[in-house]
Amino acid sequence: MNIKYFLPLAVAVVLGTASCVKLTEDPKGNLTPGNYFATQKDLDASVASIYQKLSVDGAWGFTNKMTSYFGADDLTTDPGLNKQDMREYDKLEGTSTNEGIKAQWNGPWNAIYQANNVLANYEKIPGTDAGAMDLKNKSAGQAYFLRALCYFYLVRTFGQVPLVDKPADIAVLPPRAEVSAVYELIVSDLKQAAALLPDKWTGSADVGRASGLASRALLAHVYLTMAGWPLNQSANFALAATEADAVIKANKFSLVPDYLEVFKTNNNAESIFSIQFNVGGNVPNRSFGSTCVPLEESGLDNSGGWDDFYPEVNFFLNAPKCTRTDETFYTVIKKQNPDKKTYTLLPWNSSATNAKHPYYKKFRYGVGDGVKETDTSIITIQPSTNKTTDIIRYAETLLIYAEASAMASGAPSAASYDAINEVRHRAGLLPLKTGLSAAAFRDSVVYERAYEFAGEFGQRWFDIVRLQLLPKVLAERSKTLEPNAINPTSLTNPAPKYLAPIPFGDLSLSPGWTQNPSY
Repeated sequence: MNIKYFLPLAVAVVLGTASCVKLTEDPKGNLTPGNYFATQKDLDASVASIYQKLSVDGAWGFTNKMTSYFGADDLTTDPGLNKQDMREYDKLEGTSTNEGIKAQWNGPWNAIYQANNVLANYEKIPGTDAGAMDLKNKSAGQAYFLRALCYFYLVRTFGQVPLVDKPADIAVLPPRAEVSAVYELIVSDLKQAAALLPDKWTGSADVGRASGLASRALLAHVYLTMAGWPLNQSANFALAATEADAVIKANKFSLVPDYLEVFKTNNNAESIFSIQFNVGGNVPNRSFGSTCVPLEESGLDNSGGWDDFYPEVNFFLNAPKCTRTDETFYTVIKKQNPDKKTYTLLPWNSSATNAKHPYYKKFRYGVGDGVKETDTSIITIQPSTNKTTDIIRYAETLLIYAEASAMASGAPSAASYDAINEVRHRAGLLPLKTGLSAAAFRDSVVYERAYEFAGEFGQRWFDIVRLQLLPKVLAERSKTLEPNAINPTSLTNPAPKYLAPIPFGDLSLSPGWTQNPSY
């Protein structure tokens, strides 16, 4: 954020995606207060540029988008190798100079700036007939959604952040706003987006666009988060349940029958909102394929794994026994023999493996362009895939409804049980035991979320934060010997570690700001 808000964004680049969320090489694609567009096509290019800001390596295109979330039990990394950025946060001793958190900070801000420019200028596009107004409103709706999404990630990761909701060329950075004020903007933006956007886009050219139901699904998650730490506004449980219920009753989404297929297909029936990628357009997703492949695994073509992340041992051991668990975790390591043609199959905890951890199976494949393998050999391991990153899945909406409806009413209803059991059924689990208290039911939902979304872009970490679960998580971690030892001070007092530090460069340019405690 160490730039003026009159953001001198780069000229839009070509994104060869299969959706309409793509950019044309048009210098007008990045609006400024003195450079608004003359046509809807120009506006479309600028909206597409917001999406593009999130799909690059310096934003949400690589594993570093999760750097500060490594304090969760579903993520850990190698005690050596070139994993310092993630290792710092895995040990709860992250620093403000950590290179990884720049992606978590800069990516959303770049998208927010572009969204602000769209929202400040979209009404200037000529045309007042119903068709023209509809197109302009849909452009604005997407900008509102994406700005809200970015602020949602920023406020949960860093706490107080500046509220910048319009283009401005100013010399002094605004103060960090109260968390409640940031959430007010998020809620307002999502209500606007839901009103301006279609429930679900139906054209093949519109794949990847934010929709009205995506806005309501995200709003449900926002309300659920507001009911927890740091706001602890319990009235928001009912609002979360209402929004999630609206998405469920719209009957526009459904669970993919096979859990693993969620991670091997793009824009499937379960995907409510996803970030799109395209290798051919030089916008690869590097959060699948090589990133979660063991160091000792190599393809017959000499390609190799990056060994970036895997789950903590105790997180794996505590997983329910079900099909979903089998499809989530990778537990047999294929170690290439010296002949470079055959492989030895090793259990994950073999002393002959580097990490002695299980890995994530679901992140290996991409859409057929990540790891290509048989049961006994590996053909190739590729780092760049076309796999979308699902930001909102229908399974999440079901589980939000289950938790929020139970907490709002003081007890789970039949509908609460139906929602969680729909997810459990797909996982290969029996229905949840009836007669649970609201708190016990909530804990069951949170456990379900942990394994339904294991390893997925901060999902587990944000549950740990809103429910203040670090002491419990650290107690479980201590039952197995993880090589990345927790910082002793953080082990004694983990509370300050729920927030990441403001990156040093941005803090140093903002004399009115103070750093988050303990950094």
